Amino acid sequence: MTDTRKTLAKTYDPRAVERNWYDRWDAAGAFAPRPAAGPDDDPFVIIMPPPNVTGELHIGHALFSTVEDIMSRWQRMKGRPVLWLPGADHAGIAGQWVVEKEIAKDGLTRHDLGRERFLDTVWDWMDSYRGRIREQLRILSSSKRRQVF
Repeated sequence: MTDTRKTLAKTYDPRAVERNWYDRWDAAGAFAPRPAAGPDDDPFVIIMPPPNVTGELHIGHALFSTVEDIMSRWQRMKGRPVLWLPGADHAGIAGQWVVEKEIAKDGLTRHDLGRERFLDTVWDWMDSYRGRIREQLRILSSSKRRQVF
C-alpha cells in the first residue's frame, strides 16, 4: 500500500500558496459585484484611494488596503452587493518628484529635458510601475474585482 500523505514543508512559502488562492477566488467570481436585487438591496461601494506611482507600496498602503478589504468582505458576507473599485494614480507631484530624482542621477533636470520629453519620461516611469503595484495589491489578497490603474 502506498503512503499518500503529504509532508508539511519546514518553512512556509507564500508564493507557492497565496497566489493560487487568489487566482481560485478570482476565477470563481468571489470578487464580482452582483447587481442589486431590488430597491431595498442597498449596495456597498468603496473607492480605493489611489496609490502614488512612486515605486513600490509601503506599510501604509497595506494598512488601508487591509481595512477596506475587511469592510468589503464583511458586507459581502452580509449578502450585500459590493463593489470595491481601485483608483488610479492621483498625485502626479509625487511621481514627478521620483522621476526628477532619477534623472538627477544623470545630472539632468526636468528643464534640461523640456516639457514634452519630461512628460514622456514620467509616463514611462508610471507605466513601468503600475503592473508592480497591481501585483502587490494582489499579493495583499485585496478583494478588488477590477484593476483600473
